[in-house]
Amino acid sequence: MRAKLLPVLPALLLFIGLLIGLFTPRDVRPDAFLATAMIAAAALLPLWGTVLTGVGACAIFVGLMVDFDALRDATAYSELATLAAIAAFAVFLNRLLGRRAHQLVQVRSVAEAAQLAVLHPVPRHLGHVTLESLYLAAAAEARIGGDLYEAIRTPHGVRLLIGDVRGKGLLAVQTAAALLSAFREAAHDAPDLPHLARRLETSMSRHASQYPGVPGSEIAERFITVLLAEIPDDEPVVRTVTCGHPPPLLLHRGGVRKLQPAAPSPPLNLGMLVSDGYHVDLAPFHPGDQLLLYTDGVTETRDRSGAFYPLAERIRSWSGDAPHQLLEHLHRDLVAYSGGELDDDIAALVARRRPSR
Repeated sequence: MRAKLLPVLPALLLFIGLLIGLFTPRDVRPDAFLATAMIAAAALLPLWGTVLTGVGACAIFVGLMVDFDALRDATAYSELATLAAIAAFAVFLNRLLGRRAHQLVQVRSVAEAAQLAVLHPVPRHLGHVTLESLYLAAAAEARIGGDLYEAIRTPHGVRLLIGDVRGKGLLAVQTAAALLSAFREAAHDAPDLPHLARRLETSMSRHASQYPGVPGSEIAERFITVLLAEIPDDEPVVRTVTCGHPPPLLLHRGGVRKLQPAAPSPPLNLGMLVSDGYHVDLAPFHPGDQLLLYTDGVTETRDRSGAFYPLAERIRSWSGDAPHQLLEHLHRDLVAYSGGELDDDIAALVARRRPSR
């Protein structure tokens, strides 16, 4: 609401300046309010609004000169010239800010295109599984992040990946691309999820070792939180391996269950901390059930009071919806909850088991 009222600020300042000029002693000048109105217009209004504000400010001052019979006052003309110069500067500033905003839009478009080039669209159907994905870029900055997801049909069933690379920028996207490439290759061959996790850990360690001298990148310390899931064709179960990632939600007959890992592993590229191997968690996954995988941008979305988004509570009322409808609800709810100010990238993936024919 406050953001919607900001464009009214220049007109309000002009009105206050007019009131000061009419109802205060002659030695109390409204120049400060008139000048502030023009600078505010440069930042808040389009070009035509800035020009009208400048013309209005000068017109108000000339009207006050006439009202006070100050047409022969040299000081008044000096103040009018100053206001005219500020009006001209406000127009210049408005154009400069407009070009910067246009450049930011272009950079943001290129950044999102690069992100989407890494995140291939997931198939809508893989075996007995229906899939839908969601990716939202942070609105606060034009930086690309490292949120990622993938789904592949393998001889072991449908295998899913969702992850989040520490950091932002091109190095994060490069790391995400390397992880996705490794997953797409290893998912077909690894006999189980622990083997797959070890393959990914090895790939990411090698990837990090290729950039020992990149200034400021800290690529050797860059880690990736990952959740791996496997939905076999012939068993009504889902297997998961958690590597420092938020636990998925299982939606079953209107209920929501958080699949907390019994023994979570550290994120990838921290494999030296894994001593007992990767633990597989098993949960029932019947026809009609849905699995929601997400990055921490979802649960760390805040409202105006600073409260985190209560995902498990909000998702309950949509648990019976189809995957694309569920994510549409989630998308709209996140934007509304944050007041339209998402400050982190968000990725989510929904898998629904269809009945066997």
